[in-house]
Amino acid sequence: MNFSIQTPLTNERVTLLPLKETDFEELYAVASDPKIWEQHPNKDRWKKEVFQNFFNGAILSGGAFKITDQATGEFIGSTRFYDYEEKEGSLLIGYTFYGTAYWGKGFNLSVKKMMLDYIFRFVSKVQFHIGAENIRSQIAIGRLGAIKIMEKEVIYFGETPKLNFVYEISRQNWVNI
Repeated sequence: MNFSIQTPLTNERVTLLPLKETDFEELYAVASDPKIWEQHPNKDRWKKEVFQNFFNGAILSGGAFKITDQATGEFIGSTRFYDYEEKEGSLLIGYTFYGTAYWGKGFNLSVKKMMLDYIFRFVSKVQFHIGAENIRSQIAIGRLGAIKIMEKEVIYFGETPKLNFVYEISRQNWVNI
């Protein structure tokens, strides 16, 4: 790999910084809202011990970010790059969540656009694992031009397998948006 999957990224709305172990409490303050996890595969992630497992997996991934609001400097969520496949020229973006105060205000679009603009300099396709019940995320990823290519059981770090839909967008399709 000749690029970093944890390069700090910034635009006019948000900053993505590498997630650190010392970020747990501040990020958990966002993640502790049960509404965030209603459509996610693990609906109990709002519980501290369950979120701790999720957070540990994020740290071990080497590609996780904390998302901060440029206007306030506050943590608003997290996302990550993961599962880089050099031979396939692909990687995944996911494990994304935002505090509910940031829903429907263009933050997800801003984050995903910035991540895709960066990563398509190095890979030819990006995939997304989205929980089968996570309608909000399925709609959001479709707006970016990603298409559903399959259904797959995904094992999240330290959790049981869950049905996910796999969406994909190619560099070529992204450039043409």
